[in-house]
Amino acid sequence: MPTHPSLMRANVLVEPGVIEMRTMPIPDPEPGGVVVKVATALTCGTDLKAFLRGHPKFPMPTLFGHEFAGVIAKVGRDVTRFKEGDRVMSTHSAPCGTCYYCRRGQENLCDTIMSTMVLGAYAEYIRIPARIVRQNMYPKPEHVPYREAALMEPLACVVHGLEHVSVREDDTVVILGNGAIALLHVAALKTRGVATIIVVGRRAYRQKIAQAVGASHTLEFEAESLPAHIRDLTDGRGADLVVECTGQPHIWELSVQLARRGGTVVLFGGCQRGTTVTFDTERIHYDEITIRSPFHMTPRAVRQARQMLLERRVDWGHLITADYPLDRLGEALDQLQRGDCIKFAIVP
Repeated sequence: MPTHPSLMRANVLVEPGVIEMRTMPIPDPEPGGVVVKVATALTCGTDLKAFLRGHPKFPMPTLFGHEFAGVIAKVGRDVTRFKEGDRVMSTHSAPCGTCYYCRRGQENLCDTIMSTMVLGAYAEYIRIPARIVRQNMYPKPEHVPYREAALMEPLACVVHGLEHVSVREDDTVVILGNGAIALLHVAALKTRGVATIIVVGRRAYRQKIAQAVGASHTLEFEAESLPAHIRDLTDGRGADLVVECTGQPHIWELSVQLARRGGTVVLFGGCQRGTTVTFDTERIHYDEITIRSPFHMTPRAVRQARQMLLERRVDWGHLITADYPLDRLGEALDQLQRGDCIKFAIVP
């Protein structure tokens, strides 16, 4: 179906499980903002959850999709860093810069970062406000494919989560889960020189990709035997760093059992609201276990993630299983639910 120059096609999540392709006006930019013609948008676990059961941040009907890269189509007043036709990579949020948290360098906790985030990358065009353009939008070099440039946002979240974690090249890291976020952790740790990265998960395809992006070992998930197995692989100590990427409370609890004395546990996967976990206080205290639970990203992490993508020390393309056209987004999300994949590129 041809698109009128003033109109665009966009996927709208009408209700859980129902996506409609709608035609609507191409938006105009706000002062300081831009409109991007989407070249690639990537699927992610958050979008899948919204598609399957809704999401508190996605009041329906709603545009959705937030990992993207593309070309500047319209430039708002007072934009000086970009012009029409520029290739860009961007996130979908940015901090205000003035609230209590921003003034203390905790921009990921900004009072308005979530309420002002932009959705709508599963469309031909997306409107990006000034605060994102100013802080978290960057030129996309020609040598970086759009589909890899679109990884900048989730990779920035991973970079933020690891920012205050000290790792050595001779550390043993255990990653629980083998979805896209888990494998981005593998790749990020590999670029920091970590040699022993153990990925625990199911599905042979995902384990194969884990090895392709830097995992040294892959283990089938068996909760009861896993602590003993990790001790066997670490001379009885346990892992120096454990990263939980499943968002399941019982796996949060298991994570602490896998760390060595003095080790660190990063609880990256967000659990469902209202759930609780129980930890052995003796283990936490006397074994001096550090527990971190990072959220979202900072502009500093975005800059670092972009640099990692530009350096291409990892073949980031392994994380994108296949391409789907814009009007087959529902099929891509159905396939994502089945799990024998990592991410899909939605190409308008």
